[in-house]
Amino acid sequence: MGDAHRIGVIGLGVISRAYLDTLVGHRAVRVTAVADLDASRSAAVAAELPGVQALSVEELLSSPDVDTVLNLTVPAAHAEIALGAVGHGKHVYGEKPLAAELTDAGTVLEAAAKAGVGVGCAPDTVLGTGVQTARAAVEAGAVGRPLFASAVMVTPGHERWHPHPDFYYTAGGGPLLDMGPYYLSALVHLLGPVRAVIGASSRRRTERVIGSGPRAGERIPVEVDSHVSGVLEHEDGVLTTITTSFDGVATTAAPIEVHGERGTLTVPDPNNFDGEVRLLELGGAQWRTLPPSAGYVGAARGVGLLDFVAADGLRAPRASGELALHVLETMTALLRSSAEGRRIELSTSMERPVPVPLTPVQEWR
Repeated sequence: MGDAHRIGVIGLGVISRAYLDTLVGHRAVRVTAVADLDASRSAAVAAELPGVQALSVEELLSSPDVDTVLNLTVPAAHAEIALGAVGHGKHVYGEKPLAAELTDAGTVLEAAAKAGVGVGCAPDTVLGTGVQTARAAVEAGAVGRPLFASAVMVTPGHERWHPHPDFYYTAGGGPLLDMGPYYLSALVHLLGPVRAVIGASSRRRTERVIGSGPRAGERIPVEVDSHVSGVLEHEDGVLTTITTSFDGVATTAAPIEVHGERGTLTVPDPNNFDGEVRLLELGGAQWRTLPPSAGYVGAARGVGLLDFVAADGLRAPRASGELALHVLETMTALLRSSAEGRRIELSTSMERPVPVPLTPVQEWR
């Protein structure tokens, strides 16, 4: 992708700050332009960053001073912006999901392949020392042959803290589509791609009450299922039970557990880059914490984009469009299985991303 890799950022909401903190001043990339539907916002951000232009969205997509578009728009706009970047011969790396609809996500990858450009997608949290150390342990045989796994995400609902939580409870929202990409990306790294799913879901409450901000006390409708459970059949036969819920107060379950013939491994929250990986071996008296042995040390939002740029056609990027497409199909298949009451076989697959060796912060920063 070239030596002086130039990044143009579209979408300057809250999450953009974390990306800019990682990318601005990095030796391998240079942020050259920013754009937002709110021109005053892009002007304010550009004013803080020497050498960065504030452009309109179309100007940024066509700018000769941009190699990769960082797409931080709302999910409904992900496909449109990605296709715009690809249409101008640019690589694109976006926030999750790859697109709001599975068919649109497939169209993005097809267009990129024809144009000869790359597609990458968050989450990149799974490239940190948490999930990567767990993966290294599984691959080293710490639990023996993996037999099954579990993944659990339980919260009482984002309306308790988010001042405008409506979108979490409308089409495209819900606990699985919101948080599932973190868990499913981690599970693919740990156990490989998924071949089929069986899902079940529920919606026991028809409205929620906003708990903070100017709309506190307002009731909003719940238009999607707020609890989704399922079974994932991985291609090598391992089964994962998954639960994602906006209906529980709390849980003591580990975010992810991998159970094997010789031990059980707990994996930290895949929404974070690091965390404790613990192992209890068959016949052992107590859990022990494994030291970090793989992953980007001290990783932060945007490390997946840096990995994407560093791949430079020599290997597949770890936070790839192919992984994002497979994760999106897995989630939509779970919801479809729940609605139709049957097992769904997936049409996508992929090679498991190459593992991340233990990489000190000074080597990737």
